[in-house]
Amino acid sequence: MDPSSPAPDLAALREAITSGDPSRAMPALVGLRGLAEEQATPLLLLGLEQTTFMIRSIASAGLGVKRSEAGWQALEAVLTGDEDANVRAEAANALASYGVERAWPLLRAAFEHDDQWLVRCSILSALAEQPAIAMAWLLELGQLAIAAGDGTVRVGGAEVLGRLVREGEGPLASQARQLLQGLQADGDHRVVAAALDGLQG
Repeated sequence: MDPSSPAPDLAALREAITSGDPSRAMPALVGLRGLAEEQATPLLLLGLEQTTFMIRSIASAGLGVKRSEAGWQALEAVLTGDEDANVRAEAANALASYGVERAWPLLRAAFEHDDQWLVRCSILSALAEQPAIAMAWLLELGQLAIAAGDGTVRVGGAEVLGRLVREGEGPLASQARQLLQGLQADGDHRVVAAALDGLQG
């Protein structure tokens, strides 16, 4: 934070976040990016308790930027317990920012148990972009995704498998290639296009 800027009015931020008025709460939450983690975290946690899903979404995203143990635990609860898929999807993204090693078991379990396409696609994109992810985990994720009923999720799965074809080695890459070949018969033309694209890698 700029040392010349005035100290933030934490009481006013707290009041705005709990006001029940999204037009006040949302800018207050976004403004927490400029605060130190120990000042921002309690206010972000307060944001998760609000009834408006957009406020909870912004608070979840903020906890991915201002990372702390309390934030991790709160996001874990949101991922499995929030009633809104938008908020769960944001929590999945935020958890991935704590590191793929730590987030993988949680996100994999959520992918399997949460049938909302939005949550599943968030998990796919959050993990697929991780340079450090184990190729075996990518294969597992791709297999789960292409077995999904939703075409958008299967497209995401085909893209994950395409990364494996490009970057993987040996049996993992050839298994990914085989799965992509099978997707050429998929009923959704978007999935077929993603599979063909992956095979060209």
